[in-house]
Amino acid sequence: MMNILLSLKESAKRLATALCVIVCVLGVSAAHAQEKKSFKVAWSIYSGWMPWAYATDKGIIKKWADKYDIEIEVVQMNDYIESINQFTAGEFDACAMTNMDALTIPAAFGVDTTGLILGDYSNGNDGIVLKNGDSMADIKGRNVNLVELSVSHYFLARALDMNGMSERDVTVINTSDADAVSSYMTDDVTAVAVWNPQLGIILDSAEDATEVFTSKQIPGEIIDMMAAKTEVLEANPAFGKALVGAWFETLALMQGDSAEAIAARTYMAEQAGTDLAGYEAQLADTMLFYTPEDAYKFASSKEIMSFMDMVREFSFDKGLLGEGSPSPDVVGMEFADGSVLGDKSNIQLRFDASYVKMAVDGEL
Repeated sequence: MMNILLSLKESAKRLATALCVIVCVLGVSAAHAQEKKSFKVAWSIYSGWMPWAYATDKGIIKKWADKYDIEIEVVQMNDYIESINQFTAGEFDACAMTNMDALTIPAAFGVDTTGLILGDYSNGNDGIVLKNGDSMADIKGRNVNLVELSVSHYFLARALDMNGMSERDVTVINTSDADAVSSYMTDDVTAVAVWNPQLGIILDSAEDATEVFTSKQIPGEIIDMMAAKTEVLEANPAFGKALVGAWFETLALMQGDSAEAIAARTYMAEQAGTDLAGYEAQLADTMLFYTPEDAYKFASSKEIMSFMDMVREFSFDKGLLGEGSPSPDVVGMEFADGSVLGDKSNIQLRFDASYVKMAVDGEL
């Protein structure tokens, strides 16, 4: 156990050092952001984020940007963690990420970050898959390939704990999400923790793949969101309004059985590397908040604080909140009702439901 923890903490230390150097060089810690007209947004392949591909390619992002007289460039990144690293380094004004990764990367390195759109939570879109095994008990003693120190690592830790084990019972092997499928197809890899669409591809294409734990067993804990730099939103509220408006317009048109809705989902499926049936199966495992009302209800719920309390405890245990952090309280988190978890003088992660509330009230 000690060797595993030391290895994980050393990895976190290297990541922290690299990011801090980048942040300092690019000067993203300036006290105040300026008003501007052009913005950059990053996202990576995940079933719940495919609407960003459609909204970008079909002109919905441009439509909403034009409404507020701004420009928004949306960039698809092939590597999920790299997209967050670049957001942290100042290359992007907003980025699609999970709640845990928002805490442990930008927020932990002093980049004040706001969860602008809490679009969904994983309700089966994350899974642990084994070769030659049919239960979590069979994972004991194995190497587990996953994106180390990401939300998949948290997911593995929760699964082990719920099944009477801990990380000392396995060995984590860091593997990029871009390499998840190809690595599983090798003989050496016998256990993975992965998300869709990679999860679905593995289960569909590998005869010896058995899913032994899913995020349905920890509902609400893995939150997928579009996060933005707080100072950018404060100086440029039109940016937040445009993203929220484009998001909910896209979700509205992709629902149902109309030709337009089917065409939209088919397009998203193709961009995700699957077919319509495969993508719809992934959507069934995503608690996607299709309406502003549903998204606002979740974003303003009391449950999010309890979810984030578990996430920060895990993150602190792994040394992900900064070298020498004295406690999980080191990074403050503010929630929609104004309550704070952690250091009130160092709030670096915020769950802001106000822009979604504008969509609810028809104010966009």
